[in-house]
Amino acid sequence: MKMTSLFKTLSLTGLLALGLAGSAMAQESDEPAQPVRQSWTFAGPFGKFDTAQLQRGFMVFQKVCANCHSMKYVSFGSLSWPGGPEFSDGQVKALAATYQIPDIDMDSGSSIQRPGVLSDHFPWNFPNDQAARAALHGALPPDMSRLEKARGYSRGFPQFVFDMLPYPMYQEHGADYIYGVLTHYEKAPQGVEIGDGQYYNPNVANHKFAMPPPLSDGLISYTDGTPQTVDQYSRDVTAFLAWTADPHLVERKEMGLKVIIFLFVFAILMYFTKKKVWSDVEH
Repeated sequence: MKMTSLFKTLSLTGLLALGLAGSAMAQESDEPAQPVRQSWTFAGPFGKFDTAQLQRGFMVFQKVCANCHSMKYVSFGSLSWPGGPEFSDGQVKALAATYQIPDIDMDSGSSIQRPGVLSDHFPWNFPNDQAARAALHGALPPDMSRLEKARGYSRGFPQFVFDMLPYPMYQEHGADYIYGVLTHYEKAPQGVEIGDGQYYNPNVANHKFAMPPPLSDGLISYTDGTPQTVDQYSRDVTAFLAWTADPHLVERKEMGLKVIIFLFVFAILMYFTKKKVWSDVEH
C-alpha cells in the first residue's frame, strides 16, 4: 500500500511538473526571438563606420523610413562630420534646402516656412503625435535618432559578462535587434491570429507588429553596385541608425585607446620612480 501511494504521489508530481513546464512554454512563446548576432564594421574596440554604407543607409532612411518616422535629434550639418556619412558641405546644404522648416518671421511675428540650413534638425512629416496616429491606424512610430541605443536584447548569463570584456566589447545588441526585425517578417503560423493592421514578426514582443514590411528587393537603386536586396538595405539603414545614436563613436574609441596607452606608460614610469625614490631606504 505504501509503495502504491508513493507511485501515485510521484505520478501526480510528474504531471504537475509537466503542466507547469507547458504553461511556462506557452508564456515564453510570445517572447521575442533572440536576434542572430551580426558582424558590424563598428563593433569592437577598434571598430569604425563604413562611410559608403552610411551614405546608402541614409538613402534608405530618407526614401523609406522618413515617411513615418522622425529623426528630430539629428541635424543636417552632422551628415558632413568626420567618421559619419561624410557628405560634402555642398551636398548637405543642397539637401537641407529641399526641406521646409517652420519658423517665425522676425518682423511680423507670423509663422512662416523657410528652406532648411545646416543647423536645422530633420523635420517630421507630421505636425504632432495625434496626426501621426490618425494617419497610421493608431500606431505612433518611434523617433529614430537614438533608436539603436533604445532597442536591444539580453544574452543572459554568462554571455553578457563576455560582452563587457575589453575584447570583443560587444555593444551592438540594438543593431542586431533592428536588423532582425527588418529581415524577419513571416507568415503567421497556424493557430496564431493576426488582427487588421498587424504583421507577424518573431523578433518583436507578442510576435505582432503594427509596421508593415518596409523593404523589398529592388526598392532603392544603388549606384555603387551594391546588391539591392532586403538584407543589404537592412544592414545599411541599421548601420546609419547606429551612427545617429552614437555619431562620436570613432572619436570616443580613439580617445579611449589613447587614455589606455597613457595610463600604461604612466604606470611604468611610476614604478621606476618608486624604485628610485625608495632605493636607499632599508626595508
